[in-house]
Formats: sequence, structure tokens, C-alpha cells
Amino acid sequence: MNESKTLPGISKKMISSGRIRTRVLFSGPDDGIPVLFIHGNISTATWWEEVMVALPAEFRGIAYDQRGFGAADVDKKIDATRGLSDLAEDALALLDELGHERVHVIGNSMGGSVVWWLLRTAAERFISVTVVAPGSPYGFGGTKDILGTPYYDDFCGAGAGLSSNPDVVRLIKEGYEGLDNPLGLRTALRALVYNPPFVPERELELLRASLKTHIGEQDWPGDMESSPNWPYMAPGRWGIVNALSPKYAFDVEELINTAPKPEILWIRGSADKAVADEAASDVATLGALGLIPGYPGAEVIPPQPMIAQTRDVLRRYAEADGWYEEVVFDETGHVPFIQRLEEFNEVLHAYLIKERG
Repeated sequence: MNESKTLPGISKKMISSGRIRTRVLFSGPDDGIPVLFIHGNISTATWWEEVMVALPAEFRGIAYDQRGFGAADVDKKIDATRGLSDLAEDALALLDELGHERVHVIGNSMGGSVVWWLLRTAAERFISVTVVAPGSPYGFGGTKDILGTPYYDDFCGAGAGLSSNPDVVRLIKEGYEGLDNPLGLRTALRALVYNPPFVPERELELLRASLKTHIGEQDWPGDMESSPNWPYMAPGRWGIVNALSPKYAFDVEELINTAPKPEILWIRGSADKAVADEAASDVATLGALGLIPGYPGAEVIPPQPMIAQTRDVLRRYAEADGWYEEVVFDETGHVPFIQRLEEFNEVLHAYLIKERG
């Protein structure tokens, strides 16, 4: 498979933390203020490079390939029954290995979900928090209201079944880079992540990084269980998609009541199709479009209100002596740090350098 190239100003190193061996990218001075970047699903550290090289001079950018992606140890699997604990513990082990007691942390999409898990267990490690189009704290899929109530007790409608199209999986495993097959990853990224007609300047490098997703029943998309309830699939035990399901999510009260409470900057795009109140891969959205037969209707299976859920949790976080700000980029998709790089950096840099108690 072709390798993605790093930008000038980015160095890379394979690092073993005691938990996992993986590729870590760096920018800025060795003794700079550390900023940890956590990538999203079907992605790698490569996706953060443009942001890293533009950081103010006093900051040290750090991004790494998470378990299940890129150059991370292929033998290290995600135990979905632990939710995102494997990924959160990997992040903390890397910080320990690098000798960083406290850092700014920035997570996108699934990486933002990892940040939720980090906050509930290790909030004292973070100077500030930035989440960019994060998944809902209640998990991805399978819930029907602002409080994260599941459709059914077995959490059907969430987990690896959402990503189990065998042709999609096969094309990723084969490293398919083209546009001729509509099921290819390049087409999916253009339609669901970048917000058409925008195409990144480094599209090929981002694609090749994403094609290094680890594929299998214990990796991506993972395994699944059958359910008597529509759409007849429930989360399995392995892989990131199952780990993101509400079946294995933590009690959001742990996040709301965590102490200390780092400030949280929430950035998202108004045209995001991946994390939205009617997300493109939500079973309710797919069912309403006739793409999953037998949809029982929105009265039974409404779309998950992902944005509303996140906003409500953050509102309660602020009421419990925390602070958050929501910044929305108009006509922007799932990765505003790529589609709107200059504007994103303006917001991020101002947030990183502001005085903190």
C-alpha cells in the first residue's frame, strides 16, 4: 500500500509506551507547551498535520496513530466491552512515556469521544480541551432522545452492523484509491466528511492514511450480534465501532461531575453529515431513505439527536462549575480543521494562548 507523506515541519518516530507501539508525529520545539491531537475513526495522525505545523511557536504538537489504525501495533485490539478505555489508557500511557504531566488536548470525531473518556478519569492532566465534531457522550447510534435512552435494551441499531457492508470493507482492505466504484473510501470521504464540492489539497495523503485502518472482526468494523428488534443487529465485543456504541458508554454524570473541570471548546460544522441530529449513517436516516428495509418509522426509531445530546451534557457541565463554548462554521462538514483551516486556526490559537487560572 502507498504511504502518505508528511509535511515539512513534521517529524515522526515509532514509540512504545508499555501499552502499545505506534507512530507519533511531532511539530514545534522539543520544550514547547504540549498539545496532544487525537484523530477520528478511519483516520490517523496524518489528518492533523496542517494544524500542527501552524501552531504558535511556543507549542509542541503531538499526534499519534490510535490502536486499530495506521502504524499502531496490529496485535493490539480494542476490547469494546470496555468502551473507549483502551484508547484513553493508550493516550495517557503515551503522555507518561513522553514525560508530559499536563497538556492541551484536541480530538476530532471518535477522537473527541476518546476525550470524553479521558475527562471522566484524568481531567487533571489537561490544561484545556478542544473537541471538533465529537461523537455524543452517550455513544454513536441506538438512542432516541436528548438523555440517550436506547431504542431497546440490547442497543440494536448501534455497533459494527452500521459499517458492515462487505464491499466497503473489502475495498478498504485492498487499498482502493479510485472514484469509479461508489463504495470506495475516497467517494465516502468526499460525500460525508469533506462537504462537497470541497476537496482537500492533500486528498491522496489523507486517503492513504485512512486506508491503513486495521480490518477484521476484532478491528474495523468489528463483530456483531443478532437482535429480534429492527434493524436486527446489536453491538458485538470487538473493534472501534462497537466500542463507540451506547451499550458500553459511561454514565454521563461522571463527565458532568468530573473535577477539576478544564475549559471545553466545541467546534463543529453546520453541514456535518457524520455527526449530526440526522447523521448519514444513523439507522433511522438509512431506514427512512429505504436503504434498510422494514423501517418501523420515526415514532419507534427516531434519529439520534447527537448535537442536542452533546449540547445538553455540556450545558450541565457548565452549570456544575465548568465552562464551554460552541463555535459553528457555516457550510462546513465534519473536518473544519481541513475545510476551513485558516479560520479554524484563528479560533484555536486564541483559545490555546488565553490566560488560564
